[in-house]
Parts: sequence; C-alpha cells; structure tokens
Amino acid sequence: MRKFWLIVVIGSIFLTSIAGGIAAQQVKNPDTLIEASIGDIDSLDPAWAYDTASGEIIYTVYEPLIFWKGGETDKFVPRLAESWSISKDGLTYTFTIRKGVKFHNGETLTPEDVEYSIERAMVQDRDGGPVWMLYEPLLGIGGSRDGKGNIVVDFKDIDKAVEVKGDKVIFHLKKPYPPFLSILANSWGSIVSKKFCIEHGGWPGTAETWKEYNNPAPGKETLHSIACGTGPFKLESWEPGVQTTLVRNDNYWRAPAKLKRVIIKVVEEWTTRKLMFQTGDADTVYVPRQYMKELEKVKGIRIYKNLPTLQQGTAFFNFKINPEGNPDIGSGKLDGNGIPPDFFSDKDVRLGFAYSFDWDTYLRDVWMGEAVQPRGPIIEGLPYFSPEELAKGIPYINLKEKIYHFDPEKAKEHFKKAWEGKLWDKGFKLTILYNSGNVQRETAASIFKDNIEALNPKFKIEVRPVEWPTYLKDLVRHKLTLFIIGWLADYPDPHNFVYPYMHSQGTFSEFQSYSNPIVDGLIKKGIETIDPVERGRFYAQLQYIYYIDVPGVGLHQPLARHYERDWVKGWYYNPIYPNSGLGGYFYSLSKGY
Repeated sequence: MRKFWLIVVIGSIFLTSIAGGIAAQQVKNPDTLIEASIGDIDSLDPAWAYDTASGEIIYTVYEPLIFWKGGETDKFVPRLAESWSISKDGLTYTFTIRKGVKFHNGETLTPEDVEYSIERAMVQDRDGGPVWMLYEPLLGIGGSRDGKGNIVVDFKDIDKAVEVKGDKVIFHLKKPYPPFLSILANSWGSIVSKKFCIEHGGWPGTAETWKEYNNPAPGKETLHSIACGTGPFKLESWEPGVQTTLVRNDNYWRAPAKLKRVIIKVVEEWTTRKLMFQTGDADTVYVPRQYMKELEKVKGIRIYKNLPTLQQGTAFFNFKINPEGNPDIGSGKLDGNGIPPDFFSDKDVRLGFAYSFDWDTYLRDVWMGEAVQPRGPIIEGLPYFSPEELAKGIPYINLKEKIYHFDPEKAKEHFKKAWEGKLWDKGFKLTILYNSGNVQRETAASIFKDNIEALNPKFKIEVRPVEWPTYLKDLVRHKLTLFIIGWLADYPDPHNFVYPYMHSQGTFSEFQSYSNPIVDGLIKKGIETIDPVERGRFYAQLQYIYYIDVPGVGLHQPLARHYERDWVKGWYYNPIYPNSGLGGYFYSLSKGY
C-alpha cells in the first residue's frame, strides 16, 4: 500500500479542514456520545458480521490479539496478546496472551478462549462471511464447503492450525501469507468467551459436533444479539431498527473509557438527522453528499475533509437469480413483464447496463467531485494500482483505456444483440433494490433506470428501498437482481479486493454466481507469489479479465468526510476502521471544550 501518501494527506487534513466557529452552547449529554446514522446492525457475532454497521460495534465491545496503531494501516500494537513473533519461514505465528484480562461476564481471559474463538469462527463459516480470511492462510482453502455446500474440511485440520502451549497461542500457516497480522487485527479476529458461548447454546468445542454448527441460518448464530467481550464498552441493548446502546466497561484492563455511554441511532431521514446534529442531540452524523453544503460554516460543527479511503462502490450483476418468492424478477420470463433468473448471464445485457451509467453526472452531482471512477477491483492506495506498474511485462494490456463510460449508442447496440436479439423486441421488467437511507445507491440505481428506459419504451426498471439487514439477507440468498454495495478494505492488499470481487467463493462473486477457473488460479498465484513484479503481472491480468467479463462495474472510490460537534475530542481517522467517517473507535473519544 502507498502508506506515505495516506499518512501525508491525513496529516494535512487535521491541520486545515476545520470549519465553523466555537459554539457558545453548553455541551449536551457530556458523558454520552450519540451517533446518528442509517442502516442497522446485521449481527453482533464477530464470526458472522461482515458489514460496517456491525463492525463498528464489535470493534468496541470485543478485542483482537493485536490492533492497528492509530491511523496507520501497516503497524500494530498489542491488545489481548502482549507480544508476538513470526518464524523465519513465515509459517508460524506465536502470541503470548495477556494475563489478568476479564470478559464482561467476569471470567478471566485464557489462551483456550483465543484458540476457541478462531476455531469457532472456522467451524461456523457462514455463507458470505469473513472467515475465508482465516481459512486461506491456515488451511490453504477458501472455506469449509465446496460450491454445492458440501463440507470438505476435516476438523483435525482446524484443530491443528491453532494450538495452545502454556500462555501462548500458536498459528500454523500452510504457506507464507503477508496480510495475516492484518486479518487478526480486524473484527473477525475478536476473542470471545468460550464459557459464555457454550452457555448460550454455542459450539461446545468438540470434534464430534462441529458440523452441527457450520453455516447457521441468518439470525441463528450464537452471538447474533448478545455479546461478551473484553473491550472498553459493553452491550447494554440493541433495539433493531432503532438504536444500539453501549455502556462503559469500568473493569477494563486498560484505563476506562472517558465516555460512559455510546448510542448509535438509526435515523434514515436526513432532515431529522440534520436537526439532531444542529441542536446537539447528535454528536456525529452520516451526511449524504448532496446535503453537505447545508452544514458548511455552521457554528458548533467541525468537518474533516479529503480523507483518503480504501473502499469503492460497485454495481454487481447476478448471473443466477434465485426466483423463489422473488417479486423483483416479475414473471421470471423474457416476455416483457419480467426477466429470467439467468438474465445477466448474457454478456451483452451486462455491457448494455455498463454503457448506460453516467459517471460524469454521478460523480459530480452525487459525490460533489470528491470521488473517482474505479478502473476495476484494485483501487488507488493499494499496491499494483498504477496501470504502468500493473502492465509491466504485459505490453498488450493498456489498462488506462480499460474503463467503461457513458455511451447510449453502445448500450443500445449491446441490448439489441442480447438474448439473440429477443430482448430488444420483447423488453424486460425488473426491480433494483438499495438499502434505505443510502441516497448514493438510490441515485445510482435511478441513473441506470432513467438511461436504460430512455433507450427502449419496453425496458422497465423499478427502484425500491429495503432495510439494510434485509438487503444483506437477499444478497446471501441470491435474490438481488443487480446489487449496489460498497467494499471497505479488510487489509491493504490487492488480494483483499480481487478475492471478494472475482473468486468463485468471494464475498460478492459467489452471490452473483460468477465463476471463472482461470481467475481462481490467478488469484491463488497472486497471494502466494512473493516477487513484486510477478505479483503485478497476475493482478494486471485479473484487472483486465474483470473488464472483459464485466461481472460488475465500479461506480466510485470516494474521499471521505467526518462531521462532529466541536465538543467531541479524540477522533482520528484510519481508513480500515468500519464506519471510520462516523464514530470510528469509540475508546479514544470524549466530550468537552
């Protein structure tokens, strides 16, 4: 990753991007931080959650062995491990577990809890979850099941991958895996209480029972709505669709947090969030780009601008839509009143959509110019992003030119070819869903709708909002037609983008049924290759294939903003943190002048 670029830019932000004057207003709720955002939690289970709303809570309630050092993305500090070492061959990671740490239920942290936490995550391994990042380095595979859902792992291999020796926990990797520390530093590396999990019906830790706990149905994971970590805040309550409340852990092994409570409110209507923010009833708030001018130079509000991100928003095409009870595909046939489940398997349909998106309008009007169009899965800020660097040794690939643009005539050309010419004559009808409150995704869906319907009166698209948890469930069930969603880097390496975007078992590609054996092989070579030039060649080919296959189209890589009342103290930015533009890491925050 181009760490120097990130650090230098962030440094300038803190010096230059404060807007507004000092308010004479008294600090409201001085011991409580209130965040007003959109979208509810999906799950509180660290081995399940793979979204930013959930991750933000898990980051504060639980702790991993190591954590990111401040705003840096490649340096770590101890958390539940007081020290660690890596063998010369890169295959063995040894962590000495901190003594005297208490879980929220009063139980003392042990090395066995650490072993159980990692093994439990691999046992659970839900569809579309984050645990592929543990399977790949530890067992050399993408997960516990094959593409048909059959379990392909022997528990003894899971058991051997993580072991306890005295006060140490040892990880045995199949091959050197440079991002492994970054994986452990994230929310899916959180350490849970073995006793608490078992008491609440979780996996008992035995080889004989592990298959019973593999891939639970949504909402049936053990820690879905309960939590027991070691972090600076404890879960007080979760009212789905309303708010989540955290209370300070006064028995925290470090100094207790300065705040007594953190409340994350789900407020999907902008004017309500804005009023809460202006009156001081919210301390930090989610601000859609089209409304950001409404808060410029408002007294009592501080704004951080031009925050570099490692994320992008993408529109993904579902190649094999689940038709069961699915109203979004209409009749389910190519008859003008719906679409067949394999509608997007026709490449000309995908190209028709790709050439129908107006990036100039979208980036200007929605992102106010504070975003760029991605070239593919590998985005700016990651190693091998540079087209010149990527194409080294592959002269026939001009990556600078491999990017789609708004061209209605080309879109019409491809739609006329689609489905052997039948699509243009018969027309189609489908629904694009977006998570309610996300104006950017709503606008992107509407751009597709308006531009495609303008090509042919027989083309009909409906745009409809759904709640965030429902959106994620429909994604995993393969029910979404075209889904617009964002990806935040789990760790700063191109593998963390090409795998979820392109691998047959990737987070997005699996649920759009995109599978290309050549791609899977290139991804494997990319992560296993140490030589940087060779790695660059593999990632150049993957970027090129993404352009040729069109499984999705990148919509934006944004610069982020952070809005807070000027009485908030201690916020800092790390692009890896979930919801880093909102609360970030609550432990560091306080309120006062």
